[in-house]
Amino acid sequence: MYLSLPIDEARTHTLDECLDLFCREEYLTQDNQWYCPKCKKHVDATKTFNLWTLPPILIVHLKRFKQNPRTGFCSKIEKGIHFPIRNWDLSHSVKCPNSSSEPILYDLYAVSNHLGGFGSGHYTAYAMNRVDDQWYDFNDSTATPLISEDLVGNGNNDAAYVLFYNRIIGATNTIPENVGKFSPIDNKRSLFSRVPVILRQSLNRPELWPQLQSEDLLRNYKRPVAASLYRRQNPHAYSNDYDD
Repeated sequence: MYLSLPIDEARTHTLDECLDLFCREEYLTQDNQWYCPKCKKHVDATKTFNLWTLPPILIVHLKRFKQNPRTGFCSKIEKGIHFPIRNWDLSHSVKCPNSSSEPILYDLYAVSNHLGGFGSGHYTAYAMNRVDDQWYDFNDSTATPLISEDLVGNGNNDAAYVLFYNRIIGATNTIPENVGKFSPIDNKRSLFSRVPVILRQSLNRPELWPQLQSEDLLRNYKRPVAASLYRRQNPHAYSNDYDD
């Protein structure tokens, strides 16, 4: 699943503020009126995006390119957005009433950067090496350790374009049920430490294909009953729910 989040140069400074802007109620009037299938005509309406469930891997696209509606001129928004590297808490953003009481936390593991303007540019990447817990800058054929992880986020990176998050399980002294056969029992780190839902494939664990782990989680996933009930009870509500 991915989210494509807008950037407001004056009002958005953090990733949470970009998400709030994405989920904000929007009024559809004049040329943007909604066509009501019941009334058979265009009417004023409101549109809202809600998050109903969230996946183990979450990709966030920052909408850095904009077009002037009057001139048609396209440009890039070069504004640093503060995004969390660890413990991005999305518990408050999920609207499903049946969601777990456990916090919904994500750790950043990679960033795709776009350097340049609208017409041309160059892509680089930052990625976390889980073996040495070190961030690296990947630029064409070179890989260089970053001096500080503050260069990745914290509003210092105005080239960040796509963010890659892995959902994590908080500190625990037991193997969570939803990890199943992919439990990190042979991981060098203690089970008391944080555990990503999608584990890293390695020479010691070649069976940990990411897509197979995702399929295993989906097989055990039970769709919230409230989602279908909401749609049946509100047939004329104009909303878009992201559902994984």
